[in-house]
Order: sequence, then structure tokens, then C-alpha cells
Amino acid sequence: MKRLMLFCLFLLPCLAFAQNQLIQIATQHTKLVYGISREGKLIQRFLGDRQQPVLPDSLVRLVQEAYVPAGMESLLDPAIRMIHPDGNPSLDLQYVTHATTRKNNLVTLTTITLKDPVYPVNVTLYFEAYEQEDVIKAWSAISHTESQPVRLTAYASSMLHFNPGKYWLTQFHGNWAKEANMTTQYLTPGMKVLDSKLGVRANMFQSPMFLLGVDKPAEENTGDVLAGTLAWTGNFRFGFEIDENQSLHISSGINPYASEYTLPPNEVFTTPALIFTWSSKGTGLASRNLHHWALNYGVLDGHGPRFTLLNNWEATGMDFNEQKLTHLFGDAARLGVDLFLLDDGWFGNKFPRNNDHAGLGDWDPDTTKLPHGLGYLVKEADKQGVKFGIWLEPEMVNPKSELYSQHPDWILRLPNRAEHYFRNQLVLDLTNPAVQDFVVGVVDKTLSQAPGIAYIKWDCNRMLTNTYAPFLQDKQSHLFIAYTRSLYQVLERVRAKYPHLPIMLCSGGGGRTDYGALKYFTEFWPSDNTDGLERIYIQYGYSHFFPAKTMAAHVTNWGRQSLKFRTDVAMMGKLGYDIKVSDFTPQELQFSQHAVKTYSRISDIVWSGNIYRLVSPYEQHRAVFLYSSENRQRAIIFNYMMQVQKQDIFPLVKLQGLDPHRHYRIKEINLFPGTVSSFNFQRVYRGDFLMNVGINLSGVRPQALTSNIFELTAE
Repeated sequence: MKRLMLFCLFLLPCLAFAQNQLIQIATQHTKLVYGISREGKLIQRFLGDRQQPVLPDSLVRLVQEAYVPAGMESLLDPAIRMIHPDGNPSLDLQYVTHATTRKNNLVTLTTITLKDPVYPVNVTLYFEAYEQEDVIKAWSAISHTESQPVRLTAYASSMLHFNPGKYWLTQFHGNWAKEANMTTQYLTPGMKVLDSKLGVRANMFQSPMFLLGVDKPAEENTGDVLAGTLAWTGNFRFGFEIDENQSLHISSGINPYASEYTLPPNEVFTTPALIFTWSSKGTGLASRNLHHWALNYGVLDGHGPRFTLLNNWEATGMDFNEQKLTHLFGDAARLGVDLFLLDDGWFGNKFPRNNDHAGLGDWDPDTTKLPHGLGYLVKEADKQGVKFGIWLEPEMVNPKSELYSQHPDWILRLPNRAEHYFRNQLVLDLTNPAVQDFVVGVVDKTLSQAPGIAYIKWDCNRMLTNTYAPFLQDKQSHLFIAYTRSLYQVLERVRAKYPHLPIMLCSGGGGRTDYGALKYFTEFWPSDNTDGLERIYIQYGYSHFFPAKTMAAHVTNWGRQSLKFRTDVAMMGKLGYDIKVSDFTPQELQFSQHAVKTYSRISDIVWSGNIYRLVSPYEQHRAVFLYSSENRQRAIIFNYMMQVQKQDIFPLVKLQGLDPHRHYRIKEINLFPGTVSSFNFQRVYRGDFLMNVGINLSGVRPQALTSNIFELTAE
């Protein structure tokens, strides 16, 4: 009681002042506003367009707390739930103070401190506002000074609240080779949850991102839209709760499933960031906001170069030797790409990696396949004018490996149950510092023994099942969180020594697609599915949150489309090849060589330009994308005719992202040898005409599974 009285005596003078002020987190076009209630609670007052007035009486009043604690008066799903050492499961969070600091001219950090008046518990809410990009990062930090550890059973990164209205949620879901499918539904009273419980390769079924349409479903160019994604490479949870008054409450953060966390005194539990943007002009603007933020802040070397590459997987699988590989180096050189990537199958001696049943964990080059080691391959690739890259999966182990027999205590598995294999492998206990040293050592040894390796493909092909961490002993409920934090510790160490080495983030396809990991990686692998037609949907889905520069897209033999169609689809991302070049006809080789050169010339627009999704593949039997340069001097259009039917009638396509007062010349590029464009753009067009009237991009007789790339240049 004395502690409560002292807290109130301190708080009362502050509250009188606090009630008359607003806490604003603002970007160029968006603001998030908080106020203080008479009871000292932090209340979210507004989220939306910055042009709205900021006076307290002019804002719609919300009555729910900004960061709802469990065990008190609120009936909502809580942001935080804590059990104190005395067994009390309640928390009362009162406003204490806030501060805003400018990190630089374009980024501000706002902190809001909350405190329980009875228990010595602090929660600090952090908001990082990126002014030009209109993006906000929100996360929380929880600490206490109780005599014994507390138990956390819920610990959201943030909560966002919306006034009574109608809401449509778009989620991104799928499975292996079916990633980032989009489904939109109207939210009804109750709780809708998007989550993952897989631990590792956590995004296999659900991607940690969402779109929320306010008052109507999210549309490309109109309407109020919230786009959010969690920067966390593990189990995540988004909760969308419509209460009895039709108000919406969104909680975001680590999934607390099987993850009750014991927090010692004076230790800080920091949650991952929710990255979100608000757009009053549809999903297109939201995506452009996130793309600009990603290139400036979210992805390693966002404005740096990227390599085009040739992968050997489709050409050889694991059946190769030095002679086959050096021949493929020549194919890469003839194709004109920057780098050759050696995929799975290069390691293991006692248990050679000839299939996926053996060898994982034994990261020494197979002396039968590669008697001269990786260093020899680096030099041979260099002789033919291409760089050399390597595939690694250092978090995993096959039971048929030396590592498995030498370190059974390094493996995540139940001690009294049968082992469960996925892709014939298990996951190493990355919570163990010795295992972290091993994984870092795998990377360091590979790069040190073969100086000149210029690229890594970092894979992760299974999730967590039948899981028990020997190192954690009686703290198994920490496993899901500790694994992800341990992964970040490993990546921090790798990046400390190799700060700019290009590394692809791969996880059996799109099992890791988040900004928690991408700050350590230069790109990610959206899907093992490289069928040109199906890839349009996959890349369309990911494009809502990730710029083209981050999405590795390879030309392969998957799919029944022409080589041109598959190439045109891959050129909409970060171009690569995984195909047997020696099987090309002379015309196909000529086309591919020219495509690599064309891509090199236009990639700056695709990578750093503004994306406009002109036609959705979900709405018509075609898809049209446009990337325009920041100065609107140039633009690239990708036009895909998909499963066209005889009765299809396609309207003109109205372009976007151009200067209405400039004149543009349109030219079809990336034509197959011996063909001419069927589009007769013989004059220049004013930008306003192209954007308000549009042009015919379907041709006279639309043909299924055909594609075009157009280049627009202002004159």
C-alpha cells in the first residue's frame, strides 16, 4: 500500500499536465497519436492521414488502452500477460513519461514509458518514424525489479486500435511451391488469428504480413489501407479482434504458443518490430512506401549491386565432379552472368552427400567429387571470367553424418521419443553456444579455405517437430524464442567478419521471408516453384512488401511456357538461371545472352524504381506491372498474357508513375531472335494520355502464355 501511495503522489501532478497533451508519432503523410486518460492510461487517439487536425477535442476518442495488459478491466485479448512471483496474474500500466529524439534528419524515435503502481514492472513502447518513407516501426521492451523472476505468457510488439467500422483482411499463405497466395475476407466480430508454430522455416504456411482495408477491401489505387509485417524469423502471431462495438484491435508479435518466458529481475525482454505503413491511396502506395524503406533501411546493402548467376542444381543435381562444374563455368561465361553458384551435394567424405539422406553437418569438400577442393573451383571460375558462390545449410544435420555421431547433444530432439525427420534431417540446437560457434565456423572455414567465394546461398529446409533443446534443460518453453535470437547472434558474427558478402536467404523456398532476417541478407528465395505462370502469382504477392531487388527469380525448365515467357517473368525480380545452358538451341542462347545484357541495362529501374501493379493476375487472365524511375524519365512494363480464353476482351491499360507533361517513346525489348514486335508504337505519347486514356497491351489476337517487356523513355 505504501508503494502504491508513493507512486500516486508522484503520478498525480504529472497526470494533470499529461491529460492536456498529445504524443504524436508522425511521418510526412501519416501520424499516430496517443493521449493520457484521467486514470493515467495511455490511449491511442488516432492513426491515419497527417492532415487531420491534432487538437484533443477534434480527435475521435478511443476508450481502450494502447497496450492492453491482462488481469485488469479490459475484456480484450491482451498485449501483455505477466504472472508475478506471488502468483498474481495482473498488470496495471500507467503512463510515466515520453520522449522524442531525432536520430537524423529523416528518422525520429519516440519512447513511451509505462509502469505498474504496485509491482516494479516497466514497459517501454518504442516508435521509430521514417519521415520520407511514411513507415513506422513499433516494438516494446519489458523489465522488472521484483525479487524473483516473473512469467510472461503474452508479449506483443504493439497494438493498434481502430474506430467502429468495416474491415477487410488480406493474408498471404500457402505451402511449399505455393507461397504468398492472397486471400481477402471481411472481418466479423470475434478473433481472427494469423500465426506460425513451426519455429524454424516458420513462414512455410503463413507469411508474417497482412493488408487491412478500411471501410472497403484493399484496392490498388484507392482507399485506406494498413500494411504490416513483423521483423521476426520465428513463430509470429497477428490477432485481429472485432469487439461488440465493431471496433478493431490488432496485436502483433512473437507467437506465445508453447513459449511461456521466465524473465529474471533486471533483464529486458525486447520484442521484434512491427513495420507498418498507412496509405490513403490504396495498396500500391503502401508497397512503394515499404520498398523505399527496405532499400534505405531494411535490407543489407539495399542500394548496392547484385549478381546475376547460373545455378547448377537443375543441370546436375548432386551428380557432378570437377570436370562437369568447370564445363558449367563456361556455360555461365557464355551466358554472360556474373557468378556460378554450386548448390547442394559438394561435401561429405565418410558419408558423401550424393542424396539428401546423408552428409549434412560434415562441411568438408567431397574428395571424390572435388579432389582439389573449393579453392580450385574458385580459381577455375575466375579463369573463365565468372565469380564463384556456394550453398550452405549449416543449421541442419543428417542422422547419417559424422556430426550426428560425434555430438548427439547438439540436436533438437525429444530424449524419449522416436526421431522425426523432414527431408531426412534434423535441426541443430542453436541455443547452445557451442553450436553457434560451429555454425559460424562452417561459414568462416568455407570462406577461408577458398578465398574468393563471392556469394552464399543459406538454406534451411525443415521446421521444428518433436522438439527438445538439450542445452536449455528445464527452460524448454524458451526454445522457440531462443532459437531465433541465437540465429541472429550467429548472423551478427558472420556479418562482423564479412559485412558485404552477398548471401541469399533461402528456406525450402519461401520459409523465411521477413525483415528480421533481411538486414543480414541481400535477397531471398521466394519459392522453389519457378514455373513462369505460377511465379507471377508468387512474385505478385511478395511485391506488396518486398522490392524486386530482394526477390531472387531464376529461369528454369519448370513450366510449359516458352523460354521467353519464363525469362520475362524472372526479369521482374533479381534475375538468375538454373538451367542446362548446353541444351539451348543457338537461338535460345542468343536470346538469353541478349536478355542478360538487357537486364543489366534496365535493372536499376526494376530494383529501385516505383512499382505500379497495373493489372492483377487475380482479376484478369493477364498481369501487367510497371516500374518507373524516381525522376519519371524511364519506365519498364512487364506484360504477361496468362491463361487467355477466346471470350476474353481486355480493356486498355492506363499507365501510372509517368510525368503527365512529358512525351514518351515506347519500344518493345527482349524480343526472341527472328521475331518482330506486334505492337506498333510509332509515335511518342504524352504522359497524361498514357495515364488517362491508356494503351492496348493485349494485341489484336491475345495469345495464351505470351509476354512482352516495354521500355518507355521520355523525350
